Amino acid sequence: MIPAAGAAGECTGGDCLPVHFYSSSRNTVTSVVGYVRKTRGRVLNYSENMQEFFQKDAGVRIYLHIPFCVRKCLYCDFLSMPQGEETRERYVNALLCEIMHQGDCPPGTPVETIFFGGGTPSILEERQLDAILDALHERFCVPRDAEISLEMNPGTADSEKLRAMREMGINRLSIGVQAMHDGELKLLGRIHTVEEAREAFQLARKAGFENINIDLMSALPGQTFRDWSDTLAEAVGWGPEHISAYSLIIEPGTPFSAMYESGDLPPVPEEETDRQMYRFTGEYLAGKGYRQYEISNYAKPGRACRHNTGYWTGQEYLGFGIGAASCAGGMRFSNTRDLQEYVRAMAIPDILAVRTDLHRLTEREKMEEFMFLGLRMTAGVSRTAFASRFGKQIEDVYGEVLQKQIRQGVIIPTEDGVRLTQRGVDVSNYVLADYLL
Repeated sequence: MIPAAGAAGECTGGDCLPVHFYSSSRNTVTSVVGYVRKTRGRVLNYSENMQEFFQKDAGVRIYLHIPFCVRKCLYCDFLSMPQGEETRERYVNALLCEIMHQGDCPPGTPVETIFFGGGTPSILEERQLDAILDALHERFCVPRDAEISLEMNPGTADSEKLRAMREMGINRLSIGVQAMHDGELKLLGRIHTVEEAREAFQLARKAGFENINIDLMSALPGQTFRDWSDTLAEAVGWGPEHISAYSLIIEPGTPFSAMYESGDLPPVPEEETDRQMYRFTGEYLAGKGYRQYEISNYAKPGRACRHNTGYWTGQEYLGFGIGAASCAGGMRFSNTRDLQEYVRAMAIPDILAVRTDLHRLTEREKMEEFMFLGLRMTAGVSRTAFASRFGKQIEDVYGEVLQKQIRQGVIIPTEDGVRLTQRGVDVSNYVLADYLL
């Protein structure tokens, strides 16, 4: 378990492990944990120049991809798959190796947030999750107040596992409920019922989780406006701190897509109904104390997801595991999506062998991303932040676009920048495309 630190913001950890530490694929999770725990408790001292790759006053965000699930949902096009215990164990070993040998930032780099995504990270055993967190504490400087999130599906964590996760330092859960009607859950291919989801939420509360997100999906096949309003009412009744609400997109290559093409799905709501659902979501949740801070995310005061906010505001992030993306030191890159290739490379270990799509961002690309990611936030983008980051006034780069979009009514000036209007949100893909230089 991660030991408690002293004051908030204090870092825990030990010396960086030697490069040759993880030399064999036969090493087990238990042996890694044993080694890490021998050296834990020694605080890393890192100099200011070790943070040269990272933006001032901001720690790095860490994403860990856990690609395993009990059963792949019919609509899912994420990098996820059902696998047995042996494969999951080998993958965790490889993930630990990548963490220990990453060279993208110096030992002791401060961490702002950690996010276990998937797949279904809660499918891992407690000792595996604990080993991953131990490795992160060993390699990085993780303060006591870091946000540590884990995606969880109902039915993959009992009260004992939830208590263990809370004790090891995970302090935020994102529960993939998706729907509040059993018929909709069955249609989506989910493994749980509404009652099982409610029970999972209650167990998380009893385990000590005070920051819980619920994922919901609207515009499902056969879903009516009343169905969606009932779903929101049920979700609010549980009392989560955060709600993520997304419209279903039927992705090519999924079973849902094939069912849709063959006419085996109920009709999806019309575009105007989808838009009405979206607008109602913001209005209803605002009346219940949830502030919309991003196109699809709503939170109680002080409960916005710090990890995802880092993406939208252009903070540095590192991704570990297959398919995980990183952006650090002006470089963007991803890991291979091939599970076996990843495990083989980490057994050597050969970090570079799993890297794909390496690309050094140009100043133009950084400005583009600043705009089209920042405009996803309801606060919009800041002129001051743009000038501070790029040494240019936002009007000098995007003056014509800003004037055109203000005339069109899709953005509106704020005290220090611009933000999307409701009309702009409705056609956000077209609005944001204008910021590609």
